[in-house]
Amino acid sequence: MRLFPRSLFGRNALLIVVLIVLGQLGGALLLREMVLKPRLDQIAESVARNVDAIRSGLLALPPAQRPAFVDGFNRQALAGRADRARRAGEGLRPMLTPLERSFVRSVSARISSLGVDAVWRREEDGGLALRLMVDGSEHWIVMPGVLPAREFTGALVAVSIGSALLALVGALWFQRRLNRPLVRVVQAAQTLAGGHEPVPLPEDGPTEVATVSRSFNQLVSSLRQTERERALMLAGISHDLRTPLTKLRLGVEILRERMEPELVSSMTRSVEEMDAIVGQFLDFARGEGDEKPAATSLDDMLCSLAAAGADHGRPLVLQLGDVPTVALRPQAMRRAIGNLIENAWRHGRPPVILSTRVDGDEIVVEVIDGGDGIEPGEADALRQAFRRGRAERGGVAGAGLGLAIVQRIAQAHGGRLELETPPGAGLHARLRLPMQIAPGGT
Repeated sequence: MRLFPRSLFGRNALLIVVLIVLGQLGGALLLREMVLKPRLDQIAESVARNVDAIRSGLLALPPAQRPAFVDGFNRQALAGRADRARRAGEGLRPMLTPLERSFVRSVSARISSLGVDAVWRREEDGGLALRLMVDGSEHWIVMPGVLPAREFTGALVAVSIGSALLALVGALWFQRRLNRPLVRVVQAAQTLAGGHEPVPLPEDGPTEVATVSRSFNQLVSSLRQTERERALMLAGISHDLRTPLTKLRLGVEILRERMEPELVSSMTRSVEEMDAIVGQFLDFARGEGDEKPAATSLDDMLCSLAAAGADHGRPLVLQLGDVPTVALRPQAMRRAIGNLIENAWRHGRPPVILSTRVDGDEIVVEVIDGGDGIEPGEADALRQAFRRGRAERGGVAGAGLGLAIVQRIAQAHGGRLELETPPGAGLHARLRLPMQIAPGGT
C-alpha cells in the first residue's frame, strides 16, 4: 500500500496537513518555552521566598506556637485550593504531572541553598505539601494553588483544534480551486486523445494557469489546422489520381481483344488495386463529423453487407445476436465494418465469420477470418495510419489505412477496435461500441 499519494492534489493536501501539524506543535513548544517556563520560574522563585519567610517565622516563634502558625497557614492555602479543585473537577492524582515535576525541581533547587532538604508529598485533595525541619521538628507546609488547574485546558485544546481545522479547510479549498484548471486540461487532453475536439479551455485565472490553458488551446487549433490541411491534401491527390485511373481502365477495356488475356487480367487487377488504395485515401480524408447519428440496426446492416459480398463471390457466415437498435452514423459504420471484411478477405482465408452480440453495456461486431492472424505486438501498430502488417500474412499490400479508418470511426462513436489472434485461430477483429439505445429501439 502506497502511503505517498500519486496525485498532485493528494501530495499537496498531505503537505498542508503536515505543515499545519508542525505549526501546531511549534506553537505549543513556543508557548511552553516563552510562557509556561518563565511563569513557572517566577512562581517557583515566589514560593521559595515564601518558604524562606515561613521558615524564618517559625524560627522566631516559640516551639509551642509553631504548630498553630503552620495550621493557620495551611487552612488558608487549603481553602483556596479546594475552590480551585472543585472548578477543575479533579480527584487525587498519585503521579506528578510534567508541570508539577518541573515546579518541584525548580523550587527544590532554590530552597536547597537555604539548607532545606526538599521532601514533597501528595495531599488528599491532590495538592502538594513541603516538609520543613525546624529545630528537629517536622512541619508540612501546604502549597497554595499556584499551578493551573490543568496543563492544557479545554479552551486551549478547542482553539488549537479549531484553528487547525479552519486552516486545513481553507488550504484544501484553495488547493482544490488551484487544481480544478489542471483537471480541465487533463479531461480536454483525454478528449483529444479519443479522437474528438475538446471545448476550448477558459483562459482566465492566475497567470500560470491561464498560460497553460492558452497553450493547450493553441495546440488544439494547430492540430485542427494540420488535420484539415492533411485531409485536403489527401483528398486532392486522390481526386487527381482517379482521372488517370479511369483512363487506364477504359484503355484496358478498349484493347482487351488485342491483348493476351493474362496481361489484361493483370492490368485490370493493378488498376483495381490502385483504385482501392485511392478509395482508402478518400475515406481517410473524408472524416465522419458531417454525418448525423441515426437509429440503426446493426443486424440489418450486416445482412446487407453479407448479401453484397455474396454477389461478388465473397460469402460470409453470419452469426447475429439480435442486438438492439442503436444511434450511430450509418455510412461511417458501414464503411468501418466493410473495411474489416475487406481486410479479412485480402489478408486472411475463408471462412469469414461476421457476428454481433451484446457484452455488458457494449455491442460487439466481430469479423473472424481463417488466416494465420497477426503477432501479439502488431495490434497497436496496425491501428495506426500507414502501418502494414508483416508480409507473411499474405494478400495484396494496401495503403495501411483500412484499420486506421476503422479505429477512427470507432473512437468517433465512443468505442474501440480490438485485434487478437487466439492460439490456432485467425484474426479476430472486434468493434466494441457503447450501448447508446436509439429512441424507439429495443
